[in-house]
Amino acid sequence: MAWNVKKTIVLVGMMGAGKSAVGKALAARLGVGFLDSDAEIERAAAMTIPEIFERDGEPFFRAREAQVIERLLASHQGILSTGGGAFMSAETRQTVTRLGVSVWLNAPLETLWNRVRHKETRPLLKTPDPKGTLTTIYEKRTPIYALADVSVTVQGRWSVEDTTSAVIAALKSRPDVMEEI
Repeated sequence: MAWNVKKTIVLVGMMGAGKSAVGKALAARLGVGFLDSDAEIERAAAMTIPEIFERDGEPFFRAREAQVIERLLASHQGILSTGGGAFMSAETRQTVTRLGVSVWLNAPLETLWNRVRHKETRPLLKTPDPKGTLTTIYEKRTPIYALADVSVTVQGRWSVEDTTSAVIAALKSRPDVMEEI
């Protein structure tokens, strides 16, 4: 099956939802390029995201993140995976709407916790109660993620390929985004 992708598909959602893994698989299945905004930020800063958070703080990071996402959307067509907090910015949401299509990977809180609890690379979870912190972030962000153009409910037992298939199925109803050729 071959696809014509007309707009950049921007994956949004919580940390641990599978944005990077699904993004790579989706790009491979659709035959388009893949970019990860966090990786691009790290490359541009020559620092890791935790190092940026520690040195410059979250507001600085979020401002750079919005700039990088806009640059990537203006120069790239394919799949773009974003960091968990990127879609919280109204400016970034407007940029995504203007230049691409947002797809929310909507994973249940327990699935997210199971995926991130042993990771040391999540600066927002470096707290005395990381599960409580994740719960608070989840409750705050979920209503904003719900503004995405497309929502795909992620099942904890699904493989990356299962989730990728669900994203493709959801996007099939969007001929402005992609079509089978």
